[in-house]
Amino acid sequence: MEVGIGLPISAPELLLDWARAADTGPFTTLGLLDRLVYDNPEPLVTLAVLAGATSRVRLQTEVLLAPLREPVLLAKQAATLDRLSGGRFVLGLGVGGREDDHEAAGTDLHTRGRLLDRQMRVMQRIWSGAPHSDTVGPIGPRPYRANGPEVLFGGFRPAALARVAHFGDGFLAAAAPSWIGPLIETVRRCWDEAGRSGRPRIVAQANVALGPEDVVDDARTAMAAYYRFTGGRADRMVEGMLTTPATIRQTIAQYAELGVDEVVLYCYGRDPGQVDRLAEAI
Repeated sequence: MEVGIGLPISAPELLLDWARAADTGPFTTLGLLDRLVYDNPEPLVTLAVLAGATSRVRLQTEVLLAPLREPVLLAKQAATLDRLSGGRFVLGLGVGGREDDHEAAGTDLHTRGRLLDRQMRVMQRIWSGAPHSDTVGPIGPRPYRANGPEVLFGGFRPAALARVAHFGDGFLAAAAPSWIGPLIETVRRCWDEAGRSGRPRIVAQANVALGPEDVVDDARTAMAAYYRFTGGRADRMVEGMLTTPATIRQTIAQYAELGVDEVVLYCYGRDPGQVDRLAEAI
């Protein structure tokens, strides 16, 4: 079982400290959330900076809201980051459910899934090195991996789960162990039905905070603000935050029993000291 760290978004100036500490520890991935109408750092820019400050960990968007972005430029940005990081970049994608994000980007909330499918076809063609069209040649740089960076998809609805088999390498499951099982089963069934070889990589997410009371309170406040648009669900998510080494280890073990390949421990509290605490806990 691999374990990554999800970076807090409320203090961008501290993320280099988080990244350097994680790169020297037992962690496999640095994950970063995405929003448009929010006070968070833009993930591709941020991960590019963190790529230069690290040498080992993967750098993962979790999830980048692809429909908010033009696909040709996104393909070029992703290929560049994949190339410069030596293949450590993982492009986690989703459609986004916030109306204000889509309004600001000028995209249609109701067709965002179909838009993402079209975007993937464009980006895969660009990453393959083929001409963009009959009148436009190839768009570089070529990514580190032959067919582009590793692509994971997040989501819960059937179309989102099936998208993993059609366009991706794996599934980002922001779901508790108690209800992640059917999602994984659906993703794997779609994978087999599509005739894909091997298995999709399954990455779960758990919200954590380790440290003194003020660190935990900071994490709860930041997480509640981020998910305020979900109403009562935000309160339940905050209540479910893991705040002890024992509950974190137990949750990781539960995911492992379900066949999850990696758990990303998401931190909303700003204190970089949590990296060492989490390393000790796992």
